Amino acid sequence: MIIGSFCIFLVSACKGKKTEIAPEVASSDEALYKLGEQYLKKDPEKARLYLRQVIDSFPKSFFAQRAKLAIADSYFEKGDEGNMILASAEYKEFIQLYPYSPSASYAQYQIGMTFYKNVLKPGRDQTKTQQALAEFKKVITNYPLSEQATLAQEKIRDCEERLAEHYAAIGKHYYKVEAYSSSTSRLTEILTNYPNYTKLDEVYFYLGDSYYKWNKADQSVAFFTKLITDYPQSKFAQNAQERLKEIEQKKQGGQKTKNRGMIS
Repeated sequence: MIIGSFCIFLVSACKGKKTEIAPEVASSDEALYKLGEQYLKKDPEKARLYLRQVIDSFPKSFFAQRAKLAIADSYFEKGDEGNMILASAEYKEFIQLYPYSPSASYAQYQIGMTFYKNVLKPGRDQTKTQQALAEFKKVITNYPLSEQATLAQEKIRDCEERLAEHYAAIGKHYYKVEAYSSSTSRLTEILTNYPNYTKLDEVYFYLGDSYYKWNKADQSVAFFTKLITDYPQSKFAQNAQERLKEIEQKKQGGQKTKNRGMIS
């Protein structure tokens, strides 16, 4: 880049405003970056103009990497969904431009956070929870030794807990309306995909009782037994024991009827 003795003007694409940069600033990646940094809080749009100039004029500079992250962070800090989309795009571009940067793990973690910040409660659309989970898993896979991998692990547990809670609510709804085929399907999905769910005792009970009320008592025994064995203090344990007694009594009653039939 050739810098003459004239001022440089940056034009905002959004509002068409001109921003003047003195030649001695425009010729220095560090000076440009610090100028942009000064405006991040009070005028993010103006700050981005300076920071993008760092990237355009000095693409291989250390400050270009910092500028790219600062732009992404400026969108992220806004918090609303529209700015999170812009932040995610900037973080992804950072990883593409600087795949070997020590900050690549941070950028990947932040991509997950752009979804995580807007997840909805269980019972509502969980698309963002699933997207966040997928992005956090990339941190573990691609940057296993990074500080962000530890943070991502915590977020993964939370996302999985949210999703399990969501499917548990759906499963219990189907159980209450006696749609046992659907309730067993949803509850089994929790055992398969979210084995660390903190309310597995509840899942075992409703899964077992769904089979029991579906006249598939033999399939319910394993779940009632698992509940009693693994969660003896659970509020569902007593109910599970009663169900097992009922199943055993029905078996004995059926055997007696069969024996009488053979004798006669």
